[in-house]
Amino acid sequence: MDDVARRAGVSRALVSLVMREQPNVSEAKRTRVLRVAEELGYRPNAMARSLASRRTRTVGVLLDDLRNPFFAEIAGGIEELASELGYQLLLGAGGRAARRERSALATLLEYRVDGVILVSPRLGAAEIRAASAEVPVVMVGRRLRDVDADVVVIDERHGVELVIEHLLGLGHTHVTHVDGGVGAGAAQRRREFMRAMERRGLSDAAAIIPGEFTEEAGGRAAEALLSAPSLPTAVFAANDVVAAGLLGAFDRAGVEVPSDVSIVGYDNISIAHLAKVSLTTVDQPRSTMGRMALELLLGRVEQRSARPSRLDARADREVRLIEPTLVVRATTAPPRT
Repeated sequence: MDDVARRAGVSRALVSLVMREQPNVSEAKRTRVLRVAEELGYRPNAMARSLASRRTRTVGVLLDDLRNPFFAEIAGGIEELASELGYQLLLGAGGRAARRERSALATLLEYRVDGVILVSPRLGAAEIRAASAEVPVVMVGRRLRDVDADVVVIDERHGVELVIEHLLGLGHTHVTHVDGGVGAGAAQRRREFMRAMERRGLSDAAAIIPGEFTEEAGGRAAEALLSAPSLPTAVFAANDVVAAGLLGAFDRAGVEVPSDVSIVGYDNISIAHLAKVSLTTVDQPRSTMGRMALELLLGRVEQRSARPSRLDARADREVRLIEPTLVVRATTAPPRT
């Protein structure tokens, strides 16, 4: 920066203003400084600048599974707002494994991010608490007691109610749920399914097949259903990726959807819109959830900057509960009579 200032015949402070894109610099001087910087091959040192300001304007985002479009679409919402606000993202992925999440989170913290967004984390509460003692943390898709983090979650009870109301309204009574295993939100989705069926006196007609949030789990669930004496009239998949696995396996077996069995997914990711799939599903507004998570995080970053000695003063943590909607497409219809 000193070299640029000498060559351009300006002060070092003015060079700093230009590099930080501050408005109070004349266009003539801005142009001269930028021309000299290009000639000298100067690039601002973001790490040095962050050491001085104690802010990197970088946010860490830890995703559960890059193969599931749900997480990419949430990250897209985060990135969109980050770009508008002049923040950069560092992305990590856990590959549906707490061990890998632990390593990815440690790496994000080593890069001195201003805060971390955990999307459907599988880490234990103690590990998330430890991270939140270092930087602000926001969780998406999972809520934990006694963890110092704001959360953005879907109203799972309402989402499941939408599914059951839709299927029962079509005339289905025998419904099977393929669950998401240990994935974030899976246990609550499973509980709400059984409660919804019990409230309607249909607990004997409800079944659960253990799974996980993957297409392979959907395929295995379809094989289990096909090996049973009879198919349920409807299947509620833990997410759209599981539903895709069910659709593929049923298609290969010659089972027609929705004539032989109706299928409902959860998330409304990009594949659900495809004409070949046309999946009835519960919509989680992924981009909105991502933007909301970043808004919460940056609000906490500002609070910590203003009150650095009160890192644990967070009794006012926020829970943003988002109401999902049902999108009805071609994979549900009345059962055959």
